[in-house]
Parts: sequence; C-alpha cells; structure tokens
Amino acid sequence: MSDQSLVNTAMQHKKSTKKLALYILGWLACIALTLFAYHLVQERILVEQSLYIVIAALGITQLIVQITCFLRLNTPSDSRSWNWIALVFTIIVIFILVTGSLWIMYNLNYYMVH
Repeated sequence: MSDQSLVNTAMQHKKSTKKLALYILGWLACIALTLFAYHLVQERILVEQSLYIVIAALGITQLIVQITCFLRLNTPSDSRSWNWIALVFTIIVIFILVTGSLWIMYNLNYYMVH
C-alpha cells in the first residue's frame, strides 16, 4: 500500500471515530434531558407555571442537541444552505399546524358554548 492510501485510511478512521463520539454524546445528552424532565414532573419539584417554563427550556435544549449532533447542521458542507432552508421550512409548517389547530379548537369551543 502506498503512503497516500494509508494516510487516507487513517483520516477516514479518525473522522468516523469523531462522528461516533458525537452521536454517543448526543444520545447521552438527550437521555439526560429526558430523564431530568421526567424527574421534575414525577417529583413535582416546581410549581406549575415554573414547571412549564423549565420543560419548554429542556425541550428547546434537546432540539438544539439533536440539530447539532444528529442532523449535523453545524458542520460546513456544500449543501449546508439547503439544510437550513429545509429546517426553516419545517419550523414554519409546524408553526402553521399548531397555531391553526389552536385557532380551530378555540373557535369550536366558543361556538359550542355560545
């Protein structure tokens, strides 16, 4: 084998080891965040309003962990802009679905009561 192929093989091994370490770190972080949220709810450590805020913050933190560790949107690449466009589009669609559903439920409740 030539020296160049050995260098390429070593570089590929190093990259795959870094990817595996990032996946394991992300998995452990997601498990820890989920278990912490479960513990807060199960033990009723906080009052209701504070609990909602902390659970939302933990959810947003877990979203950021999943974006950086699993979706790999933090790594530079040629298709990076398309990844971000797809992410923004997904967030817009989710926002439309959630707000539309809440609006429909509010109107149904209003017209059923009045």
